[in-house]
Amino acid sequence: MNELKNNTGAPTSEDLAQRSEELAREAEALGARIEERYYIPLAEQAEGLSREDRDLEAGIDRELKSMRDAAHSLSQAFAAVSFTADELRARSRDTRRSVDRKWYTPNPPANGAIDLEEQRRRHFAQGMNAYKILLVLAVGSFAGVVVEMIWCYLRHGYFESRRGLVYGPFNLLYGAGAAVLTLSLYKYRNRGSQWSFCGGFLVGSALEYLCSWGQEMLLGSRSWDYSSKPLNLNGRICLAYSIFWGVLGVLWIKDLYPRMAKWILKLPDRFGRGLTWALTIFLVFDAAVSCVAVARWSQRVEGQPASSAFWELVDERFPDERMERIFANMKFGDPDTGQ
Repeated sequence: MNELKNNTGAPTSEDLAQRSEELAREAEALGARIEERYYIPLAEQAEGLSREDRDLEAGIDRELKSMRDAAHSLSQAFAAVSFTADELRARSRDTRRSVDRKWYTPNPPANGAIDLEEQRRRHFAQGMNAYKILLVLAVGSFAGVVVEMIWCYLRHGYFESRRGLVYGPFNLLYGAGAAVLTLSLYKYRNRGSQWSFCGGFLVGSALEYLCSWGQEMLLGSRSWDYSSKPLNLNGRICLAYSIFWGVLGVLWIKDLYPRMAKWILKLPDRFGRGLTWALTIFLVFDAAVSCVAVARWSQRVEGQPASSAFWELVDERFPDERMERIFANMKFGDPDTGQ
């Protein structure tokens, strides 16, 4: 068996397969021993041919404990081997797809290649550090708006704002979705797509629900309502969009994230750090101004006049017409009552 080990002394897959065959034979032999040692005496007790044997019962308890321990260890071994097999299969598939480039489909780089280059260069946005997450949030906030506007045009024949902030084509819901999906699915980037789908389904649905609830609690408004769709939860999420989140999870971690990470790798360290902080400061400022503008818009909808010069300035800078253009789908009041 030693010849099946590699140079590091770690067992190979052939080694494990050989041991598994031996364990299967030993398990069969154990079954025969258990039958001979316990089944017949137990049957004799059931027929009244022998008395209760405490030593027999104690032996059964010991056997059961040992078999439970063995089953637990084997299940752990099965999970570990299955994990490794799934990762090897996924890495091989991703690598083949990345090198099999077509002129009409520029395939994404493999996540394994991104990991290796980040480690070799000791890049400022290596792995899942703060710089990487902040850049993902900023790019996702912009890209989500662009994709949504294009989708609206293709579906309805006109462009409509999908912005979530008053300055620039940004929507933090998309950015937060990209950041949360990245954080949640990063450890599955080199695993099979089923893991990414399940993670995207659960994480995306939870994020969408919390964002809807938080917006309604803080600002008294809702930007979407799925009450008319089947299998919805309080109109905040529904099965169709949860499945969409699952598909998006696969698309994101297997395709979009490695493309984005490849571009981030092109940023020099000093410039990349400065750019990250500049974008972050801008988005924080934009989000703060947007919250103030939406809060005042909500007050105007309720007929409340400006209570100070500051709110008069907000009314002047962000009148209803401007806010309706920016937040085309935002609604105020209870969606069930329409008030």
